[in-house]
Amino acid sequence: MIQQLKQSFFQVFTVTTLWVILLLTMFYRDQPIQMSFLWNVAGISLIAALLFGVMYSALWNHFTLKPIWNIVISSTCNIAGGMLIIWLFSREMFELIAPWFPGMWLLSIVLHVIAFYFYARMDSRKKAEELNDILK
Repeated sequence: MIQQLKQSFFQVFTVTTLWVILLLTMFYRDQPIQMSFLWNVAGISLIAALLFGVMYSALWNHFTLKPIWNIVISSTCNIAGGMLIIWLFSREMFELIAPWFPGMWLLSIVLHVIAFYFYARMDSRKKAEELNDILK
């Protein structure tokens, strides 16, 4: 489990770093950036890797919490991490969207409930097929 989470962490960290650099290249092409901003890019990648490379995998695949707790934890961490990523990228952008935080959190919960419903449905079908294959 630990090895899998490490691998997932580094994959998400690397892809996020490359993605942020690509976006900076596309949208900030002619604008100089300070070297200290590179630490913000590393922080953005670290947060994304912890959220999507470690937390989601551990929470949904290895922990045995009730689904409602998984949904609340993943929604809260997702929105908090997203807000921190935006703060690291642009403080002005953060101040612009900060008042929308409660609505984003509520929308995140609704979307996580929908995603969990479809995931649970697919997972139960997969397990039923596996059991049927064993019985044949």
